[in-house]
Amino acid sequence: QVQLVESGGGLVQAGGSLRLSCGASGRTFSTYVMGWFRQAPGKQGEFVSDISRSGGTTYYADSAKGRFTISRDNAKNTVYLQMNSLVPEDTAVYYCGARRAYSENVCSSTWDYWGQGTQVTVSS
Repeated sequence: QVQLVESGGGLVQAGGSLRLSCGASGRTFSTYVMGWFRQAPGKQGEFVSDISRSGGTTYYADSAKGRFTISRDNAKNTVYLQMNSLVPEDTAVYYCGARRAYSENVCSSTWDYWGQGTQVTVSS
């Protein structure tokens, strides 16, 4: 069982920055692909970014590319999402998730664990 806890959300003006953190319990953090998702009220949840177990491979949604950076510190069991140049469209609850990885580039087809989410609100 892996427990994920997000933090770092809040209210920020457009153009500002936030860094989200997701801490994980357990001793097997480095065996999981970690990702970030977001969901705004009345909208479908969407993928934001994820990172391979070693941190060597990252993916970003088009909306995040160039503005957001995902990273992880396996020694601290933590994944981060640095968000710069925020716009009101980024307003959402942000969730981190974990997928079991069988190798650096092969992982479960489904996300196994989810955090409770952290609210990000970007004002105009």
